[in-house]
Amino acid sequence: MTATLPITTARLTLRRYRDTDYDDLLKLQSSDEVARFLLYDARTPEQVKEALAGRIADVAMDTDGQALSLAVELTETGQHLGEVTLFVHSAEHKAGEIGYVFHPESAGHGYASEAAKELLRLGFEHFGWHRMIARLDARNTGSVKLLERLGMRREAHFVRNEFLKGEWTDELVYALLTEEWPDKK
Repeated sequence: MTATLPITTARLTLRRYRDTDYDDLLKLQSSDEVARFLLYDARTPEQVKEALAGRIADVAMDTDGQALSLAVELTETGQHLGEVTLFVHSAEHKAGEIGYVFHPESAGHGYASEAAKELLRLGFEHFGWHRMIARLDARNTGSVKLLERLGMRREAHFVRNEFLKGEWTDELVYALLTEEWPDKK
C-alpha cells in the first residue's frame, strides 16, 4: 500500500528523497552532533550516497524491517530541516516504528513534533497499524519530551543494554496504540 506523498502541514513538506538531495543528506549524516544519539557514527560521503540510494528506492511497506524515509522541508523556503522514517516493525502484528533526525539549527521550532505526528497519522490511518513505537537513547532528553508531547507513553527502560560508540547506553521505548491516537477520526 503506497502512501500519498508529499505530505504537507501548516509549515512543512514531507516528501520522497531525490538524487538532488545528496548535499542536504550529507550535511545531516556527516555531523558528529547529529549522530551523537544514533546507532551509527557520522557517515562518510560514500556511506551517504548508499543511504540516499536506499531512501530513493520504492518499498512496499509490507515486510518487517522495510522503511520509508522522507525529507522534511520548510515549505516556505524549501530549506532541508531533517528527515523522518517510518519502519515496519512487525507486519504480522500491525506494528510500526517512527524515527526522526533533524539539523541542530532546526531545534526549538516544533518541526520534529509536527513531522513525527504525520508519521503517526500515516501509520495509523493509512497503513492501518495497531501499534507504533519509538526507540531512543535515554540521554536524548529532547526526544523524550517530543514523544511525550505526541501522547506516547514510556513502556520500557533498558539499562545499559547496548554498547554504542565505546560506552554502554540505556534505551527507552515509547508506544501508542491506534485507539489512543489523539487525532483518531
